[in-house]
Amino acid sequence: MGPTLKVGPIWTIPSGVEYLFYMPPRQAPSPKLRTRYVCSNCAHDFAKWSGKCPDCNEWNTLNEEVIEERPAGRQGPARVGFTQPQKLSDIRADALPRLPLDIGEFARVLGGGIVPGSLVLVGGDPGIGKSTLLMQAAVLTAQKVGPTLYVSGEESAHQLKMRAERLGVGDSELYLLTDTNLDDVIGAIDSMRPKLAIIDSIQTMYLDSLSSSAGTVTQVRECASRLQAMAKSLGTAVFIVGHVTKEGSIAGPKVLEHIVDTVLQLEGDRFHAFRLLRSIKNRFGATSEVGVFEMAGSGMKEVLNPSEAFLAERMMNAPGSAVAVTMEGTRPLLVEVQALASATQNPMPRRTANGFDYNRLFILIAVLAKRVGIRLHDQDVFVNVVGGMSIDEPAADLAAAVAIASAAKGIAVPPDLAIIGEIGLSGELRTVGQLSARLNEAAKLGFQRCLLPKTSRPIENPPANLVLIQARSLGEALDAALGR
Repeated sequence: MGPTLKVGPIWTIPSGVEYLFYMPPRQAPSPKLRTRYVCSNCAHDFAKWSGKCPDCNEWNTLNEEVIEERPAGRQGPARVGFTQPQKLSDIRADALPRLPLDIGEFARVLGGGIVPGSLVLVGGDPGIGKSTLLMQAAVLTAQKVGPTLYVSGEESAHQLKMRAERLGVGDSELYLLTDTNLDDVIGAIDSMRPKLAIIDSIQTMYLDSLSSSAGTVTQVRECASRLQAMAKSLGTAVFIVGHVTKEGSIAGPKVLEHIVDTVLQLEGDRFHAFRLLRSIKNRFGATSEVGVFEMAGSGMKEVLNPSEAFLAERMMNAPGSAVAVTMEGTRPLLVEVQALASATQNPMPRRTANGFDYNRLFILIAVLAKRVGIRLHDQDVFVNVVGGMSIDEPAADLAAAVAIASAAKGIAVPPDLAIIGEIGLSGELRTVGQLSARLNEAAKLGFQRCLLPKTSRPIENPPANLVLIQARSLGEALDAALGR
């Protein structure tokens, strides 16, 4: 006989009595939080942190993010637009003409104007003038083209109004929006359909569908992708401002530069008035194109003749000064390269370069010592490019070497001499490209002579009023420039 099951009393409900049974609501499952590590360079995420990204092999690029895992079907709003495949022969290349921009230097860097439906990233150091330049572009576009929207996540509407009045906004179709929710921003753009929309900045925007905070790798990447899709579907040109890190790169994932159509970098020294707008990437024009501006109280002013501006304060017949003819995109520029050689008792003499490649400076000093006997082992050497300019191309090698030799010997370079050329490790001079444009620019600014590498190919249409001094080696070039 098994155990006896005891049954409790049976409760009866009297007739005519109603009972309300309370059933607690079903609790939604709490969201799951997951920690991941996102690479700021390639935007890939990993479950564990490591010093080097396993995908792109960059060091110290993994950043911790705590995300909320959402169920399927809740990954955020639907795509902005949908397109059908089109036959290539049926597509008109001139269907969307560029929007005119009355800032010639800005339009030059963009390739001739603003392309409808493009996504442009403008980066630069804090306070360099990014917002000022874009506000000027917004004002002019609103006056000449049509409705323009300026979205700010960093300034209030009153602050934007004050800056716009300083730039002479007048009566135009310029609209302001202060919001950081990208869904709301896209909704405003969709309803307004402006010709141009400016987002200042991408690091302040966020999507509700993502649990991470604004400015993280995930938010920046997804916000940029959403803006790209919106720009292509609506035909609205979108400019986004990107902050830079202390290393000088644009904050956020490296993939951001791959998402956008154009990457512009505003460069300059905050202690100088000149600003350079450089094209790093452009799907609609030439790369490495440069526009020159001057920061003034009324905003960014175009510098129509930058070479003349850079050489305006040059001291004639001063040892350690040479004029280099460089190319920035399709534009030739003449810049002054200064050098100073000072005796030192330090067993490790200083080498300082401002606006010139630091490693290139070491190479030039070694070539000067080994090939022409100018030893600088007991001297500090300083090289500076005047005007806040930064020279990256090897065509400035010869000018820098001549300036260093001039400073070391105390012999001035003739003021009417422009210098072009790359220096090899054997001390040989190598010719550079776009020589005709460089020579014409030197002649236009009144230079009477130009020192350049000797080439076997004839120079096409050299200026008649410019004497060409050709040299095969650094030694020959120094003999011609300094008469050593």
